[in-house]
Amino acid sequence: MKGQVAGSAVAIASLAREGFEPNGDLIFVAAADEEVGVDFGCSWLCREHPDAVRAEYVLNEGAGDRVEMGGKALYLVSTAEKMTSPFVLRVHGRAGHASMPGIADNALVKAAKLIQRLGEFSPQPQLEPEVAAFMKLVTGEDAPAPTELLDRAEQIHPLAVELVEPQLGMTLSPTMISASKTRNVIPSLVEVTVDCRLLPGQTQDEAEQVIRDVLGAGEYELEWLEAHGGTRSPMDTPLWDAIESWVADVEPRAAPAPICLAGFTDSHWPRAAFGTVAYGFFPMRYMDPQLATRLVHSADERVRVDDLELGTEFLRYAARVIGATRL
Repeated sequence: MKGQVAGSAVAIASLAREGFEPNGDLIFVAAADEEVGVDFGCSWLCREHPDAVRAEYVLNEGAGDRVEMGGKALYLVSTAEKMTSPFVLRVHGRAGHASMPGIADNALVKAAKLIQRLGEFSPQPQLEPEVAAFMKLVTGEDAPAPTELLDRAEQIHPLAVELVEPQLGMTLSPTMISASKTRNVIPSLVEVTVDCRLLPGQTQDEAEQVIRDVLGAGEYELEWLEAHGGTRSPMDTPLWDAIESWVADVEPRAAPAPICLAGFTDSHWPRAAFGTVAYGFFPMRYMDPQLATRLVHSADERVRVDDLELGTEFLRYAARVIGATRL
């Protein structure tokens, strides 16, 4: 989130101008590469310059939206994130002239059926700790059985469904396809790129068995492209306490609520390298959360100025609380 980068820079610069001296190091990292994953950013820093970025606590992007549901105001905190685990599905056929389709075996037509199956996939729901804590906070009751979670979320609010559904299991989203480069040639090979997200702790071997069951038998190959993320931090920490106390100050009737982020951030690199407690939290109080979600990677993606100010003030607050000023 570019706004959070700006807010972080302003927060640390203003604290320095005020003479703030934390008990430890207060580190500002502005690293590229989170979207592309070619090892120029946080992964490289953690590996090549660990002493420069090692920290007990990290505040990163990923959440912070203020939502209202179940009669309560909540500020979302991503304490975990799913693993980004894309794969390529290669479907084989037999090439031929497009004017004589009967002599060929169209890999694109075969791929279409498999894409449909991937698009219709619905995982066997699981109850993760973040969902259990979220539902307890919203309803005041223990979370229902995993198979009943979506029904219960629908009773609360449509946004609850959007938040809970991707946290229940693996997701599969076909996003790219490559076939014949010529209009009159029936393709013998089709490559489908699938954006796959796994729950923390779920392995690619486990996921592949499910995916192959979904696809069924056929002339295809499946190749994993990468596996990043899929980590979580505990919810009972001083950083959580700092977020909770800030929320109580700015909105006494509100509370922070944990989520497992469906997307991907750099938080898993310091978690894996140093055992860092990393949360995604940059509070946004003034923009509609459903609008904000739909603007990500979309036209007119934006942030409100008053939310930038709010997030910057939180970062200043968290720095003071976690790194109390020397006497």
